[in-house]
Amino acid sequence: MKFIDEFRDPAKARALLTSIGNLAAQLQRERPLQLMEVCGGHTHSIFRYGIEQVLPRNIEMVHGPGCPVCVLPMGRVDDCVALAEHPNVIFTTFGDAMRVPGSRKSLLQARAEGADVRMVYSPEDALKIARDNPDREVVFFALGFETTMPSTALTVLRAAEERLENFSVFCNHITIIPTIKAILDSPDIRLDGFLGPGHVSMVIGTAPYEFICRHYRKPLVISGFEPLDILHSVYLLLKQIVEGRCEVENQYRRVVADAGNRAALEAVRRVFELREFFEWRGLGSIDHSGVRLRGAFARFDAERRFSLPNLKIADPKSCQCGEVLKGAIKPWQCKVFGSACTPKTPLGSLMVSSEGACAAVHNYGRTDLIRARELQGERE
Repeated sequence: MKFIDEFRDPAKARALLTSIGNLAAQLQRERPLQLMEVCGGHTHSIFRYGIEQVLPRNIEMVHGPGCPVCVLPMGRVDDCVALAEHPNVIFTTFGDAMRVPGSRKSLLQARAEGADVRMVYSPEDALKIARDNPDREVVFFALGFETTMPSTALTVLRAAEERLENFSVFCNHITIIPTIKAILDSPDIRLDGFLGPGHVSMVIGTAPYEFICRHYRKPLVISGFEPLDILHSVYLLLKQIVEGRCEVENQYRRVVADAGNRAALEAVRRVFELREFFEWRGLGSIDHSGVRLRGAFARFDAERRFSLPNLKIADPKSCQCGEVLKGAIKPWQCKVFGSACTPKTPLGSLMVSSEGACAAVHNYGRTDLIRARELQGERE
């Protein structure tokens, strides 16, 4: 297939659903098969196209922590606000991080109160702002999994080449593999397979996932983001389970090379090193799950250039973002979902981010259908 409309073809979708149904009928289980889509982009596609509603009843999609904005702990948001309110600082950030609540305020609220917070589309935009404002300190809020690490790394390398003295990065980049391991080690989560993240895999390739099959005996299929991509990936996972296989499969071959992107990985290796640990919303502290700038690039590290609160702050008790991120509950099962917590009045990051599970459910309005299906299952 070459064009987008082919990846949304209803006839092909029906054929895939028939094949999925045939495989699902062969499952001999007391509980539904639980498949986690790690990436928030997959979560939005699943809700946008109603995929969960057309799957067999014995297949359950579990929404994982693959949204980097969502997993950012509240203390790190407070650090962002502190940087933004620092005299002489221009704080630059991607748009979906602007409204993530901190313990006192969000970046958007800090901007309304006079902080110079600017939305950018890439770290290169932030670098241009630094060139254009040599008398100001420009900080770029770097966040994301391995997908966005290379662009930050290449920007830092360019800043070093240009010897810019007024540019720095507040690094909150995180890594996918320790995250999946932490989920697999969680005693309250029972998963049967994974839809692997397509964009992260474009950078890191397929080999890093092998431990999931080897040590945990869970199959993983790296998936694209269109409806047929996701249905095909679910089919491949079911086929492995029915046949008793456990492998890493690459459904997204049109984008993901098995070896990943070596140039991107080299840039990441030059600029970043692993942190001993990093704090995640809902998952706690995970060893080697974040990166920081290497010592050679310390002059571009905002954490070393500025004094930050660096406090660990718990989420509001009413907010259940942590449980949703781990897949322990569904977004609509949170007690404040759609009432106290909405896109206009968010209590947690999952209702704000463009990849957040709560935002996906709320925006695509499928909660009534989901609840009706649950009630029907209870009656049966």
